[in-house]
Amino acid sequence: MHLRKTISLVAVAGMMAGCTSTGGVRQPSGPETVAPEKALVLPPPGGPSIVSVVERKSGNGVEQNISLFTSSSVPGQNFLKVQFFGASGANPGVGNAGFSMINESGIAREVARSAPGVPMATSATFLQNSYGPFGYASGRSQAGDTCIYAWQQIRSSVAANTQARNFGMIQLRLRLCDARASERQLLGIVYGYTVTGTFDGEIWNPYGHAPPADAALGRTGQPIYPDEDGYRASPMPIGYEPAPALVSRPRTAAVRSSSAAQPAQGVAPLPAPVGPRVPLPGETPQTNAKPDAAAVPGDQSARAIGAAVPSPDCIGDAAMTAACRR
Repeated sequence: MHLRKTISLVAVAGMMAGCTSTGGVRQPSGPETVAPEKALVLPPPGGPSIVSVVERKSGNGVEQNISLFTSSSVPGQNFLKVQFFGASGANPGVGNAGFSMINESGIAREVARSAPGVPMATSATFLQNSYGPFGYASGRSQAGDTCIYAWQQIRSSVAANTQARNFGMIQLRLRLCDARASERQLLGIVYGYTVTGTFDGEIWNPYGHAPPADAALGRTGQPIYPDEDGYRASPMPIGYEPAPALVSRPRTAAVRSSSAAQPAQGVAPLPAPVGPRVPLPGETPQTNAKPDAAAVPGDQSARAIGAAVPSPDCIGDAAMTAACRR
């Protein structure tokens, strides 16, 4: 009897709950597209532009896949991937995202998948940007495209973790292939990107304590110059501009008429002109006539050049007189 009453009460409660529900449609939490200005990492000015940003939230962090502009014949999309690991509680319903420290075997698999068909070689040179050390691999495709794959882990030191703070961690991956840029130009993107995302709470700070000031500040015998830096290498150029396309200009050649180049068949060539050559306008007259040895030098200078101007007394009827005819 009591069992029947209990079942009846449960059934009535279920019916009442069904009547009071709104029936709204809810989309489960998953990857979503966000605006490019909400990217947690931004490429440097002048670098590849952002095409899209896909974000995935979890209980212990956020992950973003930032697609970048691609100009290459190598299959795949240029991207900048960032993962924030920490107890932020951004989306507790999804669960925690698993992560692992960077290791050589895992990086080798990522490099092999980054640029299919391109032989990639890992650099053994120690490099670091504003956020700390990083590594990269580079290669060149058969078509001449340059590719790099870089990785970086931002995390405070072990000594800082023992103080119950600085537990957060950021991991970054960068894949770039370009048909015209060089390896050094692509590597400049690693030196120029900016991490804009942060953790809530000082306990999750992934950068550790701020470094102390330079010991040379305020010390006697340590001059500081406005534009010289003796203990650092030259800064890496940030950003790159693809080389302009080469445009071949047509060569200007003298156009010759076929009729002027050679005489037509069956037509005899014109004979060379005989006699004195008439000078062209603006050309200095040339003559082969030799001056008369018996001529008096004063006579040549005394000769009038051009038309003679008559005397005022020889105008009109007076021009017929004998004096004016001389």
